[in-house]
Amino acid sequence: MHALERLFPLIRTLRGYSKGDLRADTFAGATTAVMLVPQGMAYALLAGLPPIHGIYASLIPPIAYALLGTSRQLSVGPVAMDSLLVAAGVGALAEVGSDSYVAAAILLALLVGTIQVLMGLLKMGFLVNFLSVPVISGFTSAAAMIIGLTQLKHLLGLEVRSSPLVAELLPEIYRALPGLHWATLGVGAASLIVVFGIKRFAPHIPAALVAVSLGAVLVFVLDLGESVSIVGAVPAGFPGFEPPRLRWALMRDLLPTAVTLALVAFMESISVGQSYAKKNKYRIDPNRELIALGVGNATGAFFSGFPVAGGLSRTAISAEAGARSAVSGLVTSAFVGLSLVLLTPLFYYIPNAALAAIILAAVVGLMDVREVVHLHKVKKADMALLLVTFAATLILGILPGIGLGVGASLLWFVIRTTRPHVAVLGRVPGTHLFRNVRRNRNLITYEGVIAVRMDAQFYFGNVAFLRSTLENLESTMLEPLRAVVLDFSAVNSLDSSAESALSDMLTEYKGRGVTVYLAGVKGPVGDVLESSGLSNRIGQAGRCLTVHEAITLINAPPRREGASRTIPPDSAGVRASGTSARL
Repeated sequence: MHALERLFPLIRTLRGYSKGDLRADTFAGATTAVMLVPQGMAYALLAGLPPIHGIYASLIPPIAYALLGTSRQLSVGPVAMDSLLVAAGVGALAEVGSDSYVAAAILLALLVGTIQVLMGLLKMGFLVNFLSVPVISGFTSAAAMIIGLTQLKHLLGLEVRSSPLVAELLPEIYRALPGLHWATLGVGAASLIVVFGIKRFAPHIPAALVAVSLGAVLVFVLDLGESVSIVGAVPAGFPGFEPPRLRWALMRDLLPTAVTLALVAFMESISVGQSYAKKNKYRIDPNRELIALGVGNATGAFFSGFPVAGGLSRTAISAEAGARSAVSGLVTSAFVGLSLVLLTPLFYYIPNAALAAIILAAVVGLMDVREVVHLHKVKKADMALLLVTFAATLILGILPGIGLGVGASLLWFVIRTTRPHVAVLGRVPGTHLFRNVRRNRNLITYEGVIAVRMDAQFYFGNVAFLRSTLENLESTMLEPLRAVVLDFSAVNSLDSSAESALSDMLTEYKGRGVTVYLAGVKGPVGDVLESSGLSNRIGQAGRCLTVHEAITLINAPPRREGASRTIPPDSAGVRASGTSARL
């Protein structure tokens, strides 16, 4: 039984399941389905696929996720970001709307699912951490602009060649503007007003359903079916079981898009799932989430679906409607299935302009201007990462943009670790505490002594930086150097290159009559020093528990900081501020 519960977390959730829970999940699932059907059609259109594939993608994946996933509220189905990535990746390999395009999008779902399942089995959920918040924010903001531009052709009735590049889209739209179709614009504008109006004044009403319903009525009553682009005939019934055709050359070409989609879809889903898990006081397993999403994508591919993820807006609606378990996802799929059997004739007159309006309304919230303002106040380097990713996505395209953003994020991480924060230490008067002289006033330092704290792991990348920092500090001293105190309390790792550099430093300073003291050495660092024999060479000077203990051994005369020398700016470039003891 325990093995089944580990395989299917829903079984554990159903322990103690009551009629009240079933009523709540049924209502939440039905409410979500009402939004998911028109939204799925809209996102299929965004992905360059016939709208019916959006409904297919909303049928099987939620069932797989409900059985295997650990979130009780997450609503799985087509989402705007993934749909745009599908259009960008598949559009470069096949003509939009062609049979080969549809086949490639379905094969992409299988690849994404396979990658996610493998990542989950290998417990690689941590890889999503490489998609930092600034990178994701810059990418989604740029993607929202691209999505908006790609939907203008449906909203205005323009003949525009699809492209993931803003530099190509803007001239295309400008060129096509003389062919503006006023009837299409009228339907699209009315749909936008309905969607935004309902979201503003009646957020609990399914705006997407109302918009497509009114749009269809408008097209039917005014007999606009011949002039306004509509969904048209939609196949009734469930999709047939059809394994995707495995074409190795195509799979190789789709692989970069598949890897990107696997990570982005997981990032979207896990962030939404964790937020609602926290609100409802339970925990979700990131690796299990990867497996559940992967199985959903892979099985969906056998029923003509394209890549899916957990959607923020649908999950919010599901949670607000009272979803208590993953049973709500099963109910959602049941209602989607009923719509395929009973409601497809009603889809005929839905205007594509109404679907475009739904997409535009959804992506407006992706424009994260507040994050730019926040990062400008908090961390300008992160703001620069956001802007680099934003610009790269707009100029280079979707996949190169996020790739460059991740690369820039990793590069900045490397730069920060090679130039870590190094604090020059002084004693707080009347205590044994040592703090950063650049952040605190009136600290006591000692003649002929340099005491520093390195706030990072000590490895080959920052060895030269520490040595140059010590040399710069010594060059500002008015008296000969007697001792160097290295506070290692913030150093949790020491590699062989750093150990070798420390050994050379010890030899060099000893030749000059300067003693090196190590304070606050942690266990893993001490193990390296012990096994290398360096601990014995340093002796008692390497076993100081605190900087104060090292200073006591040195027995150097004290002085007030600032009285006899100038301290160069530390690596963080922080100016003195206040008198409180800051690190």
